[in-house]
Amino acid sequence: MEYEYIKMIPKLSMENPLEMARYYNDCGADEIAFFDSAATREGREPNIALIKEIAKATDIPLLVCGGIKNLEDAKKVLYAGAAKVCLKSAVIANPNIVKEIAERFGSDRIIVTIDLDQKDSVEWAKKVQALGAGQLLLLGSEEKSYKKAARQITQAVKIPVIVSILYDTAHGVAAMLEDTDADAISLYTEELVDIMEVKQVCALEHLNVNTFESALSFDTFKTDGHGLVPTVVQHYKTGEVLMVAYMNEESFAKTIETGRMTYYSRSRQTLWTKGETSGHYQFVKSLQIDCDKDTILAKVSQIGPACHTGSPTCFFTDLVRKEYDDTNPLTVFEDVFQVILDRREHPKDGSYTNYLFNKGIDKILKKVGEEITEIVIAAKNPDSDELKYEISDFLYHIMVLMAERGLSWKDITDELAERR
Repeated sequence: MEYEYIKMIPKLSMENPLEMARYYNDCGADEIAFFDSAATREGREPNIALIKEIAKATDIPLLVCGGIKNLEDAKKVLYAGAAKVCLKSAVIANPNIVKEIAERFGSDRIIVTIDLDQKDSVEWAKKVQALGAGQLLLLGSEEKSYKKAARQITQAVKIPVIVSILYDTAHGVAAMLEDTDADAISLYTEELVDIMEVKQVCALEHLNVNTFESALSFDTFKTDGHGLVPTVVQHYKTGEVLMVAYMNEESFAKTIETGRMTYYSRSRQTLWTKGETSGHYQFVKSLQIDCDKDTILAKVSQIGPACHTGSPTCFFTDLVRKEYDDTNPLTVFEDVFQVILDRREHPKDGSYTNYLFNKGIDKILKKVGEEITEIVIAAKNPDSDELKYEISDFLYHIMVLMAERGLSWKDITDELAERR
């Protein structure tokens, strides 16, 4: 198993892990790492609630380390949304835990930490690889000996190796990768790092990192008389159209380089990066060109409102409107689920949803069971209208159960996606 490119994996601060996770999710990190060292030190379980929050707020893989002592702990962390678990002391106490987790979830879900300050670190790395570890994370205290030992391990094993560094400069990251020949690097710092900037430096050093690269050069686009291409900006998850702006060749190149939407202002006749004064950045998720190559469609992660008026979108003034059914079947489940969550946070007198929450899990499960029975009965009826109502009742009660147990539609759709 090899990585397609060298991965940048920033470590989340224990002070504000959720905020950092959201930032790194947008600004170019390939994965993020949550190290709950206090869990191991204090002998407690991993912080499952926080892991769930981080996983729900991000799209990139989450690596979790700390407090994982056995297969059951690993299962809880992975079910909470982590893509990978990382173990150290648990493996030292029971090396077979690597095999147990690998057999249950696959080698690619387990990382083993190797202490390079130990004399037998190379042999230990070979042993955990044989047991089923999919990746190794190398830790050590002294930089010069660290690099030497790290290179010995990257040459001795056939699985991806992650080196770590206390982040100082992008050039330091590039040097560490060159000196160790590692497959990924974990960045330790309490400050937010511009990962795209680090990647650009690494690319200049001919390291294979994952940066944006346009499939077509700007000179193949059809521009207006001023060298501009209109750009329609859309939220990458909701599909909502946020704004329209213009790009020239320079702003397009800067957008590709930084991963932040940069435009050309026709009124000021200068480049402007969206959010550079307001903080309402637009992070690139994808850029597409239309069939005539004269309009760009940008799908972005929008921070804050897109419009300078404070509106989420610039398109809020109706000119003509005819009444129509704009119900979107792809969003109805999430909309109803959000209402259920709101009822839980802000109880309302007479609310049936609050009645179920107040009665607790047994009552909710009883209703789910009853609705399943009603579906079976209705399915025997030639008239499908009754079945429609019973399925709707069932789905509502399932969503109440999901809210009660801390699940979301993202959890469900992610699981279904893996089964395709």
